[in-house]
Amino acid sequence: MSTEPLPTTDDVIGPDTFASDGYPHAAWKRLRQEAPVQWFDVKDGVGFWAITKHADVVSISKQPTRFLNGPRLAIFEEGAPVEGERTLARHLLNMDPPEHAAFRRVASGWFTPRSIQRRRAEVQRITRDLLRDMAGAGEEREGDFVADFSAPLTLNVLADMLGVPREDWHLMFRWTNQIVGSADEEYKTGDAPYEGVEKARTGLFEYFTDLAEERRKAPRDDMVSVLSTAKMDGEPMPAFELLSYFLLLVVAGNETTRNAASGGLLALIENPDQLAKLRADVSLVDDAVEEIARWTAPVIQFCRTPTEDVEIRGQRIRANESMCLLYPSANRDEEVFEDSDVFRIDRKPNPHVGFGIGEHFCLGAHLARLELRVIFEELTARLESVELAGPVERMRSSFLGGVKRMPLRYRLRPA
Repeated sequence: MSTEPLPTTDDVIGPDTFASDGYPHAAWKRLRQEAPVQWFDVKDGVGFWAITKHADVVSISKQPTRFLNGPRLAIFEEGAPVEGERTLARHLLNMDPPEHAAFRRVASGWFTPRSIQRRRAEVQRITRDLLRDMAGAGEEREGDFVADFSAPLTLNVLADMLGVPREDWHLMFRWTNQIVGSADEEYKTGDAPYEGVEKARTGLFEYFTDLAEERRKAPRDDMVSVLSTAKMDGEPMPAFELLSYFLLLVVAGNETTRNAASGGLLALIENPDQLAKLRADVSLVDDAVEEIARWTAPVIQFCRTPTEDVEIRGQRIRANESMCLLYPSANRDEEVFEDSDVFRIDRKPNPHVGFGIGEHFCLGAHLARLELRVIFEELTARLESVELAGPVERMRSSFLGGVKRMPLRYRLRPA
């Protein structure tokens, strides 16, 4: 065991660490080995227990009535005032049984494997259109993969499902950046805690209030129509919960897949042998998608709150104390993943928690898998060369592992 001090709060979950260096895997590894359940103080806020082992993340996630999602969603730099987080929105991420299942059921029909598979042709068309624009005449080119491909693709798919008109797509992009990147100077709109989030939330709520009213009068085959006309116990969904649902879909449906796509290509660039293997055998794409989800783990953490005193690995955690589940750390657990720090597209088995697990398993996981599968099928079939053309810029966030910019030098075969 090392005689060095254990990692600090900033080492483990500081947004500056994520922005400058990416995920702090070395710090999380120390915790897994020496202090897998460790208390950390938060300056001017509420402290938390860091949960870094795969088995503990899985066990806690599978006991939703003992370990609650509400009231604290995650650890934020603002000091995580629990009441502040609770009043911003009420959606699936901070609901608990039995309410969570009732609200999830309203939209779940849109996210079954069969429903999602029907969107494959549309996702493929969007992907090919974007790659056509990137390829040009097949010459070597430079561009930003986020701006040119991963952001517009995920926005396009999401907006199509929601029924948001094309001229308003830029609003969704702005709102998600402001909500997720509230601690990032590029996206901040004020100095007070949650000010940027509040402004984005207000804009989004006002927009979807009007769109939902339009769909009630003239429903279409889209998610806004489904949710705005849904009945729960014979009554319409309450307005705050309805608008919170839209917020969740916009943010989760945009940010996570966008960052998995960008992070996945980055992993292939940094591991050219794996890129060559995928180009040589496209049948590996499903396994590659799972490894990309393990490797990128776009959601860094969520909190759970125990309803009673519990003991985990010898540590006594009291009721109502915060437990921070660190998914990227669980995805590198040496006891579960052989060569856990190696990116391997044919990894099997691969019991990652990149989409969560248990009651709150990602509602859109099948959609994310479809998008990533199509992206890497189409991209690797046409990619002749690729390398970074500058530093990768990451979002300053302790919640989502955001890639803001990824400059590339590449050559794509024309369609």
